[in-house]
Amino acid sequence: MIFKKVFMAGMQLAVAVLSFNAAAPSALAQAKWEKLAPFPEPAEEILGAAAGGKMYVFAGLIPFWKPKGLVYEYDPATDHWTKKKPMALPSHHVAFTEFHGKIYAFGGFVYPTSGPAAWTPINNAWEYDPSTDTWKALAPMPSKRGSPVAVAAGDKIYVIGGVSLLPGSTDIAMSFNTPQASVGTVEEYDPATNTWRERSPMPTPRNHAAIGAVNGKIYVIGGRVGAAFIALATDVSVVEEYDPATDKWSAPRTRMPTARSALGAGVINGRIYVAGGEFQDSHMMATFRSVEAYDPASNSWSILPSMPVSRHGLAAGVIGNRLILVGGDVQSAGSGVEVSTSEVDALTIPGGDR
Repeated sequence: MIFKKVFMAGMQLAVAVLSFNAAAPSALAQAKWEKLAPFPEPAEEILGAAAGGKMYVFAGLIPFWKPKGLVYEYDPATDHWTKKKPMALPSHHVAFTEFHGKIYAFGGFVYPTSGPAAWTPINNAWEYDPSTDTWKALAPMPSKRGSPVAVAAGDKIYVIGGVSLLPGSTDIAMSFNTPQASVGTVEEYDPATNTWRERSPMPTPRNHAAIGAVNGKIYVIGGRVGAAFIALATDVSVVEEYDPATDKWSAPRTRMPTARSALGAGVINGRIYVAGGEFQDSHMMATFRSVEAYDPASNSWSILPSMPVSRHGLAAGVIGNRLILVGGDVQSAGSGVEVSTSEVDALTIPGGDR
């Protein structure tokens, strides 16, 4: 009888696994990786956005948390990288997104003006014009925070989550010994009027998350809670949906299969693709090769072919039906080992550009 129960439980598990795999659309199962020209200046914590058929990579850190302010342009037609003028304000853990051919940058951290190395949260906002390689300062965000996420939906841009100092704190910067808190703040930016307004907060305050907009709704995926620094934080797999039209958050959606933070993401044909990331606990410091796709229409996840190289803190962007992933760190943060990679890969989704 015991053997029969164990056998039946095993069969049920096998059926469940097969059902999950069978649910993956055939186009996703046929997705293929392609290696592209290496990133010329590997660095920690780079960020990306695609605009006008090209990929742009920003930011980066050198040891002791000093921002590099990198700006590079990748042309898929020539498989070539071009270095551009540096960021107007060198900063890290900034939220980047594209809107009408321009790239917008919000928040992040800068190096302290005095004292030891740390992360100083800022509320600066910028518009980068790739056609002229120029930056324009915008109205600052209402709140100072680093590691938020941003996305355009309709004719507005939404900056969501992040991490900052505790209310009433006398500290000016964050370190491993500084009280800090993830935030659920949602601030809406109107590019037409250069104005801000606060919206309903995200139910699960977090930072280092992924974001995507599909059919007018916004999805925040994964990330970390408790702190900005992975060694002090806890990764989550939570997926939450925000409707800008009603300013309401839905009930939690199906969780991401792999809890992780500091990941790359992009939207192709109504699905949000989430790649890489990191995780730490008392037993390990890990980076991921995992690539998973969320379909809001069916509220389900599919597993795709793994990245060639595991990494976190990578830059991601979508050009056509290709998810382009640039650089990142092969080792989870805090190991004391310099392992930034020049790896650049593109995942092509068959039929994803229709």
